[in-house]
Amino acid sequence: MKETTRRDFLRQIAIGEVAADKTLVCVFLRGGADTLNMVVPYGDDRYYKLRPTIAIPPPKGGAESPKGSAESKDAALRLNDFYGFHPMMQPLLPLFREGRLGIVQAVGSDNASGSHFEAQDQMEHGEGAGRTIGGGWLGRHLRSRIGHNLTPLSAVAIGPAVPESMRGSPTISAINSIDELQLVSAAADPGAVKTTLSALYESEAGLLYDPGRTTLQLLSRVESLRAQVYKTENGAEYPNDDFGHGLREIARLIKAGVGLEVACLDLGGWDTHFFQGATGGLQAAQIDLLGRGLAAFDEDLKRWRDRVTVVVMTEFGRRVYENGSLGTDHGRAFALLAIGGHVNGGKVHGQWPGLDEDDAGWLGPGGLKVLIDYRSVLTEVLSKAMNNPRTDQVFPGFKPEPVGLV
Repeated sequence: MKETTRRDFLRQIAIGEVAADKTLVCVFLRGGADTLNMVVPYGDDRYYKLRPTIAIPPPKGGAESPKGSAESKDAALRLNDFYGFHPMMQPLLPLFREGRLGIVQAVGSDNASGSHFEAQDQMEHGEGAGRTIGGGWLGRHLRSRIGHNLTPLSAVAIGPAVPESMRGSPTISAINSIDELQLVSAAADPGAVKTTLSALYESEAGLLYDPGRTTLQLLSRVESLRAQVYKTENGAEYPNDDFGHGLREIARLIKAGVGLEVACLDLGGWDTHFFQGATGGLQAAQIDLLGRGLAAFDEDLKRWRDRVTVVVMTEFGRRVYENGSLGTDHGRAFALLAIGGHVNGGKVHGQWPGLDEDDAGWLGPGGLKVLIDYRSVLTEVLSKAMNNPRTDQVFPGFKPEPVGLV
């Protein structure tokens, strides 16, 4: 952001000129997503032996099928000679082929508990096993940017609660919609309340001048947004559910120029122990929501693509074989997705670990081996896509390895 005086900054917020140079959107797939059926390793024969009823069939024509060949709703969508997308991820296929969607295989943490709560908690705090760090990794990211202009809407979680990843942030808002951002008055006259508060914050000598006036200016900007019917751009159509609604609100905030730097959104329903399904079924329905939602978000923000990076992660993947209930149990590594103008896309980064399960730390069989620590991926995103040179303050004591995603 260019240098501005305090009065200029407030004036720009009031008319909607202030926008974060970069925005990071974190989508968390709660429940442990089976990414082996999302990014399908159709080039490994063992995948089909271990998943006799839930495996995704290989692309029509197999590895030899050309990139431009007709896609099938009952087979994987070819990404390269080894990997394919689940057919419900078809809306994301153009992003991959255009080089704006990248994948990192075999990502995970050193948490071997198999507990949703423990794995999510560790990952959201940006910790290693057995170590406690104050706050969440996104909170520390924003704290490391002290000295930069932050607004009350620099960090937003879509939903009823603030995620652990944002704990410790200098500013946090948890909302379901922009429409919630308004002054509430017992006299049903928020205008009068705002006038009174404005008078309190008129003196530049007051300690609350900056935050108070900034907040009021933001509220004025949001009020003008609420008065307008939001129209998506480029024909983007969001899914008609909470996930689609959340992405739509994030896009609305980015376009509004309210200084949004970090946004968090959850998509649950990935704990598929029973009747997971293959190209159809429970998991396919969730993948459909994910694919259509992210594709609509990307299309809606076409003019902002160089400023927005989306990271899609989960707490752990699933075990490599299907269980007796035609589902999958808790595993280890997963495939992480990222979308954005700074993403080195059109590739699946990282080595394929094979389907020999990692038994380390488990009482029984594990899952896909973890070859890349999740913090290495997030460090690269923060340092290169978000221009944060202080990632050592975000993940203290951690030595990241190069990934090549950004």
